[in-house]
Amino acid sequence: MKKRFKKVLAAGAAMAVFMTGGFTCFAEETEAVTEAAEAAEEVTEAATEAVEETTEAAGNQAILVVSFGTSYDDSRDITIGAIEEAVAAAFPEYEVRRAFTSQIIIDKLADEEGLEIDNVTEALDRAIEDGITTLVIQPTHLMDGLEYNDVVNEVAEYADSFEKVVMGEPLLTSDEDYAAVISAITEATSEYDDGETAVCFMGHGTEAESNQVYATLQDKLTEAGYENYYVGTVEAEPTLEDVLAAVGEGEYTKVVLAPLMVVAGDHANNDMAGDEEGSWKTEFEAAGYEVECLIQGLGQLEAIQDIYVAHTQAAIDTLAE
Repeated sequence: MKKRFKKVLAAGAAMAVFMTGGFTCFAEETEAVTEAAEAAEEVTEAATEAVEETTEAAGNQAILVVSFGTSYDDSRDITIGAIEEAVAAAFPEYEVRRAFTSQIIIDKLADEEGLEIDNVTEALDRAIEDGITTLVIQPTHLMDGLEYNDVVNEVAEYADSFEKVVMGEPLLTSDEDYAAVISAITEATSEYDDGETAVCFMGHGTEAESNQVYATLQDKLTEAGYENYYVGTVEAEPTLEDVLAAVGEGEYTKVVLAPLMVVAGDHANNDMAGDEEGSWKTEFEAAGYEVECLIQGLGQLEAIQDIYVAHTQAAIDTLAE
């Protein structure tokens, strides 16, 4: 009995030691888990704060894409809309907004389709009301003509309403822009470069000095070896008559007409491709040419969208200066 009792005591002592050690290990593990939980909570709080800061920053900065506008729904979506989407994809930290400069188009869309689009004044006022502190305005204008300069002047009046506000440049500004546009339009029409076809681009034209961009583009096309490419305008120079005369000096049997405009809207569908007397199509047909019309705005071309994105980036870069 004594020997058995001693064995039991020994076993009990051993168990006591084991249990004590076990509680010690458990306590250590519990403390470690608690510390890990606290650390995880701190990381979560830090991440939440970072997200909130990022969200707040994104909510305070916007890019306003300003276009002349169009009432042609299909063209608007794949030109202006495509440019806006490209800008949004390139700068996800900014909210991208839209404004049109043509009040006639804005009113027409509101009356006929119930589509509400801000003009520039409304867009600027809305940005202030929404607490936007950094505003980048990127126009989709072809040049720094009357429309573009009107936007510049209006934005200047709001300069004190934002912490930072900057204007992006229009499509044709630098030599690099001309080269990129030439590459884009010639690649888009390369299938017609057969030696028998003249490719004629119709621009809008302006009374401003910036109208010279059309002549400059023509010169650069010719210098680059695209001698079958011609540039004219609807409301300025070069005129349709100028383009007809230039094409007449070649030995072409066919003419392809395309708009040198961001959107293929009223001018493209009527002044260029219309069947009424006086359109580019009917005038070239009367001159004996086979005519094909491309109803495609420049905004549809990814290469053109890339130029606007690059101009937006350049404008954003100036904010850090």
